[in-house]
Amino acid sequence: MTTIVYFITLFVMFGTVLAVFGLKYWSAASAAKVQVVLQEAYRKLAADAVTAQAGNAATLSAIQSELTEIKTRLGDVEKVLKAVE
Repeated sequence: MTTIVYFITLFVMFGTVLAVFGLKYWSAASAAKVQVVLQEAYRKLAADAVTAQAGNAATLSAIQSELTEIKTRLGDVEKVLKAVE
């Protein structure tokens, strides 16, 4: 076996091992980047949900106060109608 063939064989064997570890590292780094992006998107979604919930609570409070006012007015109308009978 010649020296060139020997070194080529060594290079292929060690190069394959290095390539596998390099691809594994690259895959882990890519997965970590994707995870960071997903976490940021989730945080934004959670913040938007909290904002929407606060807006819904304010709207519900306004509707409840209007409903109370309508009930009061309806009670007054009923009293007038009973007085007319």
